[in-house]
Amino acid sequence: MAGTTATQPRALLALSLPALLIGVGASLLLLGVSTVAEALQKAVWDRLPHALGIGGEPAWWTVLILVLAGVAVGLVVWKVPGHAGPDPATEGLVAPPMPAPVVPSLLLATVLTLAGGVSLGPENPITAVNVALAFALGRRFLPKVPGEAWVGLAAAGTIGALFGTPVAAALILSETMTGESGTPLWDRLFAPLVAAGAGALTTVVLAAPVLAVDVPGYPGFTLVDLVSGSVIALAACALGLVLVYAFPYVHAAFHRLPGPVAALVAGGAVLGVLGAIGGRITLFKGLSEMKTLTEHVSSHSTGGLLLIVVVKLAALLIAASCGFRGGRIFPSVFTGVAIGLLANRLVDAVPVSLAISAGVLGLLVAVTRQGWLSLFMAVTVVTDIKLLPLMCVVVLPPWLLAVGRPPMLVKED
Repeated sequence: MAGTTATQPRALLALSLPALLIGVGASLLLLGVSTVAEALQKAVWDRLPHALGIGGEPAWWTVLILVLAGVAVGLVVWKVPGHAGPDPATEGLVAPPMPAPVVPSLLLATVLTLAGGVSLGPENPITAVNVALAFALGRRFLPKVPGEAWVGLAAAGTIGALFGTPVAAALILSETMTGESGTPLWDRLFAPLVAAGAGALTTVVLAAPVLAVDVPGYPGFTLVDLVSGSVIALAACALGLVLVYAFPYVHAAFHRLPGPVAALVAGGAVLGVLGAIGGRITLFKGLSEMKTLTEHVSSHSTGGLLLIVVVKLAALLIAASCGFRGGRIFPSVFTGVAIGLLANRLVDAVPVSLAISAGVLGLLVAVTRQGWLSLFMAVTVVTDIKLLPLMCVVVLPPWLLAVGRPPMLVKED
């Protein structure tokens, strides 16, 4: 094709081995952090209450643990060298590389956040850590390779590991990737896809992650599905935009407090109260919780489902604002699933798989402003490819509602 620049096979091959190593390393670090956090979570939330003779998950225990999580993360941010990296409210999923010495403090803060029941996922801090390590090592051992290449490889490897497939990485990077003018997109994505594939395969082999919920498959397209799906997606997007607009004000309120410990303890206290109101289903990053919710949805009333949606949205807003280290994608997926279940409860003629997909799609559009990621997660969470054509149309109303509005980020002064 005229006007394009062919990429030399030797140049593509040269990055293949580093891409494989980065992908495997990104997955191993993710799995290591997740394993440690889950072990600490079980010790704090299950074994310790049993050992102390505390039964029934009393509200005061939930508040106490979230406050202590705020104390622990606050002390890391205040006192540990590196201070757990930059304020997460100012960073997207893929941010510029931070200095490698920051990594230990960020990993410690992430483990404490995940184990403490905070409504955030591991995606942002793990991506930041992998980017920092790949950038530092790459610039040291292969200094001729541009720094942005290491950022792309680490981000792709982490995204592949997080979602168990390289497709997610390809879709997300295709929205943001730049390169030499005229270089074909596939050539620019070649090495990142190798990293994403290696990361995904490592995660699948070692942990077999399942991001889907167990619901009946989509029965097939009818014209009314286009209307109902668009309405649910629009409603979910509108709820997400409430978070987006409230985010800088809530963030400013917490950061008027005297230091990170005060902000995080206050945030932990609010999260504890929310957790006591919404129950344990509204705590943590939300992946296992969304499976529990769909499996036992009949045990929740319509009001109960509405309460879960409201509490989880509020918890996400507080957790992301007060300084806990974590990402917003996984708790948003849980909330989208809850929105879909609520919509199906209100109008049971709407297929539950369609309702869940539309709920996840609309909320992720508002929170992440990434169309491909939103579509990918909307279909993946119900594992029904028949919904993909419908979701490609349903995404238009929420996208038009969200476009031009501010992202869920705080601008640094």
